[in-house]
Amino acid sequence: MASEPADDQILAELEAEQRLIEEAQQGNLDAMRPILERYAQPLYGTVILPRLGDAVSAEEVLRDTLATAVEKIKRFTWQGKSIYPWLRQIAINKVFDVHRQSKRSRKLADAMAHEVKHETDAETHADALLIADQERRAHRDRITETMHLLQDRYRTAIDLRLIQELSREDCANQLGVTIGTFDVLLFRAVRAFRKHFGERSTPAPTTGDN
Repeated sequence: MASEPADDQILAELEAEQRLIEEAQQGNLDAMRPILERYAQPLYGTVILPRLGDAVSAEEVLRDTLATAVEKIKRFTWQGKSIYPWLRQIAINKVFDVHRQSKRSRKLADAMAHEVKHETDAETHADALLIADQERRAHRDRITETMHLLQDRYRTAIDLRLIQELSREDCANQLGVTIGTFDVLLFRAVRAFRKHFGERSTPAPTTGDN
Protein backbone atom coordinates (compact mmCIF):
# COMPACT_ATOMS: atom_id res chain seq x y z
CA MET A 1 0.00 0.00 0.00
CA ALA A 2 1.47 3.38 -1.01
CA SER A 3 2.17 5.71 1.85
CA GLU A 4 1.11 9.33 2.05
CA PRO A 5 3.80 11.98 1.45
CA ALA A 6 6.07 11.87 4.46
CA ASP A 7 5.56 14.61 6.98
CA ASP A 8 9.29 14.79 7.51
CA GLN A 9 9.77 15.74 3.85
CA ILE A 10 7.35 18.63 4.24
CA LEU A 11 9.09 19.69 7.44
CA ALA A 12 12.46 19.48 5.71
CA GLU A 13 11.23 21.77 2.93
CA LEU A 14 9.90 24.27 5.45
CA GLU A 15 13.14 24.19 7.40
CA ALA A 16 15.13 24.78 4.24
CA GLU A 17 12.85 27.70 3.34
CA GLN A 18 13.21 29.15 6.81
CA ARG A 19 17.01 28.97 6.62
CA LEU A 20 17.03 30.76 3.28
CA ILE A 21 14.74 33.47 4.60
CA GLU A 22 16.92 33.98 7.67
CA GLU A 23 19.99 34.29 5.45
CA ALA A 24 18.22 36.87 3.31
CA GLN A 25 17.11 38.82 6.37
CA GLN A 26 20.73 38.87 7.54
CA GLY A 27 21.81 40.48 4.29
CA ASN A 28 22.41 37.64 1.85
CA LEU A 29 19.63 38.51 -0.60
CA ASP A 30 20.84 35.86 -3.06
CA ALA A 31 19.35 33.33 -0.64
CA MET A 32 15.93 34.46 -1.88
CA ARG A 33 16.60 33.16 -5.38
CA PRO A 34 15.58 29.49 -4.82
CA ILE A 35 12.41 30.61 -3.05
CA LEU A 36 11.40 33.04 -5.77
CA GLU A 37 12.18 30.53 -8.52
CA ARG A 38 9.98 27.99 -6.76
CA TYR A 39 6.97 30.27 -6.36
CA ALA A 40 7.24 32.49 -9.47
CA GLN A 41 5.14 30.23 -11.69
CA PRO A 42 2.35 29.66 -9.15
CA LEU A 43 2.17 33.39 -8.53
CA TYR A 44 2.02 34.13 -12.25
CA GLY A 45 -0.35 31.37 -13.26
CA THR A 46 -2.83 31.30 -10.38
CA VAL A 47 -2.70 34.77 -8.83
CA ILE A 48 -1.58 37.43 -11.29
CA LEU A 49 -2.54 36.42 -14.83
CA PRO A 50 -6.15 35.38 -14.02
CA ARG A 51 -6.70 38.76 -12.36
CA LEU A 52 -5.20 40.82 -15.19
CA GLY A 53 -5.88 38.75 -18.28
CA ASP A 54 -2.89 40.24 -20.05
CA ALA A 55 0.41 38.38 -20.27
CA VAL A 56 2.60 41.46 -20.65
CA SER A 57 1.08 43.21 -17.65
CA ALA A 58 1.17 39.98 -15.66
CA GLU A 59 4.88 39.53 -16.32
CA GLU A 60 5.55 43.10 -15.21
CA VAL A 61 3.57 42.58 -12.03
CA LEU A 62 5.41 39.33 -11.33
CA ARG A 63 8.78 41.06 -11.65
CA ASP A 64 7.57 43.87 -9.42
CA THR A 65 6.25 41.35 -6.88
CA LEU A 66 9.52 39.46 -6.66
CA ALA A 67 11.53 42.67 -6.42
CA THR A 68 9.30 43.94 -3.62
CA ALA A 69 9.62 40.63 -1.78
CA VAL A 70 13.39 40.93 -1.80
CA GLU A 71 13.23 44.58 -0.79
CA LYS A 72 10.89 43.93 2.14
CA ILE A 73 12.06 40.50 3.27
CA LYS A 74 13.13 41.87 6.65
CA ARG A 75 9.50 42.66 7.38
CA PHE A 76 8.48 39.02 6.98
CA THR A 77 7.95 37.08 10.19
CA TRP A 78 8.36 33.31 10.09
CA GLN A 79 5.40 31.55 11.70
CA GLY A 80 6.19 27.97 10.82
CA LYS A 81 4.41 28.20 7.47
CA SER A 82 5.53 28.76 3.92
CA ILE A 83 6.31 32.28 2.72
CA TYR A 84 3.98 31.76 -0.24
CA PRO A 85 0.87 33.42 1.32
CA TRP A 86 3.00 36.51 2.01
CA LEU A 87 4.21 36.57 -1.60
CA ARG A 88 0.66 36.01 -2.81
CA GLN A 89 -0.60 39.04 -0.88
CA ILE A 90 2.14 41.22 -2.36
CA ALA A 91 1.11 40.05 -5.82
CA ILE A 92 -2.56 40.77 -5.17
CA ASN A 93 -1.67 44.26 -3.95
CA LYS A 94 0.32 44.87 -7.12
CA VAL A 95 -2.58 43.69 -9.27
CA PHE A 96 -4.90 46.04 -7.39
CA ASP A 97 -2.50 48.93 -8.04
CA VAL A 98 -2.57 48.17 -11.77
CA HIS A 99 -6.37 48.15 -11.85
CA ARG A 100 -6.56 51.33 -9.79
CA GLN A 101 -4.07 53.15 -12.01
CA SER A 102 -5.85 52.00 -15.15
CA LYS A 103 -9.20 53.17 -13.79
CA ARG A 104 -7.71 56.51 -12.75
CA SER A 105 -6.11 57.09 -16.16
CA ARG A 106 -9.32 56.13 -17.96
CA LYS A 107 -11.37 58.44 -15.79
CA LEU A 108 -8.96 61.32 -16.32
CA ALA A 109 -9.01 60.81 -20.07
CA ASP A 110 -12.80 60.81 -20.12
CA ALA A 111 -12.98 63.85 -17.85
CA MET A 112 -10.54 65.86 -19.93
CA ALA A 113 -12.64 65.19 -23.01
CA HIS A 114 -16.01 65.84 -21.39
CA GLU A 115 -15.46 68.86 -19.14
CA VAL A 116 -18.87 70.43 -18.61
CA LYS A 117 -19.28 73.22 -21.13
CA HIS A 118 -21.60 75.55 -19.24
CA GLU A 119 -19.12 75.91 -16.36
CA THR A 120 -16.25 77.00 -18.57
CA ASP A 121 -15.70 79.52 -21.28
CA ALA A 122 -15.30 78.48 -24.89
CA GLU A 123 -11.50 78.52 -24.85
CA THR A 124 -11.28 76.41 -21.69
CA HIS A 125 -13.79 73.96 -23.11
CA ALA A 126 -11.72 73.65 -26.27
CA ASP A 127 -8.69 72.82 -24.15
CA ALA A 128 -10.69 70.20 -22.31
CA LEU A 129 -11.32 68.46 -25.62
CA LEU A 130 -7.60 67.91 -26.10
CA ILE A 131 -7.89 64.13 -26.35
CA ALA A 132 -10.05 62.54 -29.02
CA ASP A 133 -11.78 59.28 -28.26
CA GLN A 134 -9.40 57.13 -30.26
CA GLU A 135 -6.34 58.86 -28.84
CA ARG A 136 -7.62 58.46 -25.30
CA ARG A 137 -7.67 54.70 -25.66
CA ALA A 138 -4.20 54.61 -27.20
CA HIS A 139 -2.37 56.95 -24.84
CA ARG A 140 -3.61 56.41 -21.27
CA ASP A 141 -0.09 55.70 -20.05
CA ARG A 142 1.12 58.98 -21.55
CA ILE A 143 -1.73 60.80 -19.81
CA THR A 144 -0.50 59.52 -16.46
CA GLU A 145 3.09 60.49 -17.28
CA THR A 146 1.95 63.96 -18.33
CA MET A 147 0.14 64.47 -15.02
CA HIS A 148 3.41 63.89 -13.19
CA LEU A 149 5.00 66.75 -15.17
CA LEU A 150 2.53 69.33 -13.85
CA GLN A 151 3.20 71.45 -10.81
CA ASP A 152 1.42 70.24 -7.68
CA ARG A 153 -1.24 72.97 -7.72
CA TYR A 154 -2.24 72.24 -11.32
CA ARG A 155 -2.28 68.50 -10.73
CA THR A 156 -4.45 68.98 -7.65
CA ALA A 157 -6.91 71.19 -9.51
CA ILE A 158 -7.33 68.60 -12.25
CA ASP A 159 -7.62 65.79 -9.74
CA LEU A 160 -10.29 67.52 -7.65
CA ARG A 161 -12.43 68.74 -10.52
CA LEU A 162 -11.98 66.21 -13.30
CA ILE A 163 -11.17 62.98 -11.48
CA GLN A 164 -12.94 63.30 -8.14
CA GLU A 165 -15.65 65.37 -9.84
CA LEU A 166 -16.07 67.74 -6.93
CA SER A 167 -18.10 70.91 -7.42
CA ARG A 168 -16.26 74.12 -8.25
CA GLU A 169 -17.15 75.40 -4.79
CA ASP A 170 -15.66 72.35 -3.06
CA CYS A 171 -12.55 72.52 -5.20
CA ALA A 172 -12.07 76.18 -4.36
CA ASN A 173 -12.57 75.50 -0.65
CA GLN A 174 -10.02 72.71 -0.61
CA LEU A 175 -7.47 74.93 -2.30
CA GLY A 176 -8.34 77.94 -0.17
CA VAL A 177 -9.22 80.20 -3.10
CA THR A 178 -12.30 81.85 -4.56
CA ILE A 179 -14.36 80.11 -7.22
CA GLY A 180 -13.18 82.63 -9.79
CA THR A 181 -9.56 81.98 -8.89
CA PHE A 182 -10.13 78.25 -9.10
CA ASP A 183 -11.66 78.60 -12.58
CA VAL A 184 -8.53 80.43 -13.71
CA LEU A 185 -6.33 77.83 -12.03
CA LEU A 186 -8.16 74.95 -13.72
CA PHE A 187 -7.94 76.70 -17.08
CA ARG A 188 -4.18 77.11 -16.68
CA ALA A 189 -3.82 73.54 -15.44
CA VAL A 190 -5.62 72.12 -18.46
CA ARG A 191 -3.60 74.37 -20.76
CA ALA A 192 -0.36 73.17 -19.12
CA PHE A 193 -1.53 69.59 -19.49
CA ARG A 194 -2.24 70.17 -23.15
CA LYS A 195 1.19 71.70 -23.68
CA HIS A 196 3.06 68.81 -22.03
CA PHE A 197 0.86 66.22 -23.66
CA GLY A 198 1.46 67.76 -27.06
CA GLU A 199 5.21 67.93 -26.52
CA ARG A 200 5.31 64.25 -25.59
CA SER A 201 3.32 63.33 -28.68
CA THR A 202 5.59 65.25 -31.08
CA PRO A 203 8.56 63.20 -32.34
CA ALA A 204 11.94 64.74 -31.73
CA PRO A 205 13.47 66.23 -34.90
CA THR A 206 16.08 64.06 -36.54
CA THR A 207 19.37 65.35 -37.81
CA GLY A 208 21.72 63.90 -40.29
CA ASP A 209 24.84 64.74 -42.17
CA ASN A 210 24.33 66.05 -45.67
